[in-house]
Amino acid sequence: MGRVSAREDIATVARQLAALTQTVAEMASQLKEVRERAASEQERTDIQQERIDLAARELSDVSDRLQAAASALRESL
Repeated sequence: MGRVSAREDIATVARQLAALTQTVAEMASQLKEVRERAASEQERTDIQQERIDLAARELSDVSDRLQAAASALRESL
């Protein structure tokens, strides 16, 4: 088994470090994409919730008006 020279050892470590640095950069990019998608999904969820809340308020208003109309109709009979 041959001995590895210091220069070869340093070169090996440098290649490994370069590969690791590239992997970390790729992972950072992927994480950024995931965060952006999550933010976009959260925005869509918030908009949908606002629409649901508005529809619920409108439905409640319509229900109140229908009840008032039904009460007025009963009183007129």
